[in-house]
Amino acid sequence: MQQSQQTSLPAGEGGQFGIAIPVLQVFAGTLFLSAFLLFSVQPFFSKLVLPKLGGSPGVWSVAMVFFQSVLLLGYTYAHLLTRYLKTKQAMLVHALVLLSACLFLPLGIASGWDTPPAEYQEIWLLGLFAVSVGLPFFAVSANAPLLQAWFTQTGHKHAADPYFLYGASNIGSFASLYLYILVLEPALKLGTQSLLWTAGYLGLIVSILLCAAAVLRRPQAAQANQSGSHESNSPSPAKPIATRQILVYLGLAAVPSALTIALTAHIAVDIASAPFMWVVPLSLFLLTFVIAFKTRPLISVEFLSGLLPFAAILAATVIFLPKILPLTFSLGANLVVYFIAVLYCHARLYQLRPHASQLTAFYLWMSVGGVLGGIFAGLIAPNVFDWVAEYPMLMLAALFLLPLKNGATSASVSKTVALGGGLTFLFWIGLTRGWIPDVQRHEVIVVLIIALVFFAALAQLKWQAIAHILLVLTVPLVLLLQLHPSIVHTERSFFGVVKVKDTDDGTYRRMVHGTTVHGSIAMSAFEAETGEGSPEPLAYYHETGEMAATLHAARASASGALGHIGVVGLGTGSFLCHRNAGETWTVYEIDKSVIDVASNPSYFRFISDCGPDTKMVLGDARLTLEAEPDSKFDYLLIDAFSSDSIPVHLMTREAINLFFSKIGENGLLAMHISNRYLELASVLAAIAEIDGYAIRFASYGADQNPDRPEQVFKANVMVFARDEADLGPLLDDVRWQPVSANGTAPWTDDYSNIVGAIIRHESGKD
Repeated sequence: MQQSQQTSLPAGEGGQFGIAIPVLQVFAGTLFLSAFLLFSVQPFFSKLVLPKLGGSPGVWSVAMVFFQSVLLLGYTYAHLLTRYLKTKQAMLVHALVLLSACLFLPLGIASGWDTPPAEYQEIWLLGLFAVSVGLPFFAVSANAPLLQAWFTQTGHKHAADPYFLYGASNIGSFASLYLYILVLEPALKLGTQSLLWTAGYLGLIVSILLCAAAVLRRPQAAQANQSGSHESNSPSPAKPIATRQILVYLGLAAVPSALTIALTAHIAVDIASAPFMWVVPLSLFLLTFVIAFKTRPLISVEFLSGLLPFAAILAATVIFLPKILPLTFSLGANLVVYFIAVLYCHARLYQLRPHASQLTAFYLWMSVGGVLGGIFAGLIAPNVFDWVAEYPMLMLAALFLLPLKNGATSASVSKTVALGGGLTFLFWIGLTRGWIPDVQRHEVIVVLIIALVFFAALAQLKWQAIAHILLVLTVPLVLLLQLHPSIVHTERSFFGVVKVKDTDDGTYRRMVHGTTVHGSIAMSAFEAETGEGSPEPLAYYHETGEMAATLHAARASASGALGHIGVVGLGTGSFLCHRNAGETWTVYEIDKSVIDVASNPSYFRFISDCGPDTKMVLGDARLTLEAEPDSKFDYLLIDAFSSDSIPVHLMTREAINLFFSKIGENGLLAMHISNRYLELASVLAAIAEIDGYAIRFASYGADQNPDRPEQVFKANVMVFARDEADLGPLLDDVRWQPVSANGTAPWTDDYSNIVGAIIRHESGKD
């Protein structure tokens, strides 16, 4: 009975209500539901707008900036309510905000926002998010700090230190993301998801009213808390947060936020641009809050501060030695290192939390730090660095956030960093002027980087100053890696990093995007004058390859003469060297940096020698092709994968039907679907079965193509036709086989299942 009195309010107390309210359970449950709704809307709505604005890595980056910014507005709103309004007034204002947001339910794309403009699409997208989900997201985002502030006025035994409730909130966030991955995205259409979110939101309003009732019926408890009553193990007594402490909060919040975006960008580029892949780092980010924000933390800050430098050794290894490690191991190792770094920062934040009277200010500064980190990683870094420099930089920043040891002060740390900076400058001068010639070798640089991080990890156990100096000395070595003679050119855009690299023996030059080669040219091609013969297409585009076979089949079906040909995805432009006289080719490319690099004859000669008059259309294929006349093309090739990332919105039933609306009666559609992680053939087969397309699939093995020369790779290619007879010579080629869906559901703009594609790939069905 005594325990019941501690966790619930008896009927009639306060005189307003006639039911008992279990205070802790109601507040924890409401925070759980609020966080669940808050984080489920992010992947849901981002996926909803993909068909409207292609280039999904860009959609997710803009979405992250939008949601972080609105979260900051929500935390600011909560802080202002608790500071300047009485509790009853604040409850009334918040109730009006919650009810006003109902006008935007069920969630969907606002009317009048169907077609994006030709320019400033990022601003358009921010506007779309704002008018479609802005107010509901704002209303829900304020609940975490606001409800915790109300909890301090309930008289509950834990009311003086309510920060543990943030863990319950983030359990809801974590659960929502994985429920989305495992249940909602694979099983439910977007319309159904929207209705479920609406039902949850209405339930949230009821729960918040119960929380308000619990506060209003205990005025004496509120007075006790406002007078400064708190438990002996609660944070230090109420006082304004010092400026120095605010800066610490900003740093400890900014680094995890920026790391989340940096790692998400890596995953989106190299695996798949889909909500499933986006939420992996975000879910780990939330899990660290669950672990760290507890009255008795599961993992101590001291243990994490000793572990983090050694995690940095693993990070240095997987960042700078990607070629000798399996990509799956590198991805897993990056996630582990990321988790340790973020958990340390959040555990340190909880350790430094202020008195509960400053709770909303604490969360406000945390949110400001998160927005600053997001702006750096999502907007500034891609425009400042021509490679993904922010990831190792942020790992270094996490190490400098370690607690000061052995009596060190911020002044002494500044001196050691300054000393390290001076040594770094001298070291850089020696490297660039050739005073240390052996260090110019790529392998030696990598070994030195890892060695410095290793010795820094050992030094930090006792000599923090020496560790800082060693870490600063890694900076010029990392910079020197980008000057390696095999790297001819590096260019970064919104969609990733494009590199022009020569092979070690100097025989071939490649375009590399992430982990994938997007074209290769023999260096001997540069010895001839422009126009003296066409350079040989290599990589996936060789004359003996699968994509060339589909083009030959289209010509055979058209009696040898094609009019218009469309190619989605430029790469090096090597496929243009298959062009015949009289054919008109148009290339659709979303990344301007790819066009710039491929069009430069000092890097590649395919466009200059084979198609200097080729029309280049910049933009996402769904948008740019929709503007083309119907039945324009006799052959259309979709080759839009960036690294191993798949643009899901180009593999849906709506996308396939759009492509065919632009293809003539007897034309062919070819799709390059090579991927190291996902089985995609059955997805396209399911679409073909429903809509009645004839299909064939091929991936030539070495035994099937013994004449394939060096630098030519096999490709997974699916070809579609309205009538099987239009497939021509492919029907008699044993390498081209029909494919069945085998129970795989077709992807649509309303449904996709990345998890299933991974499972099918791992089970060997491809």
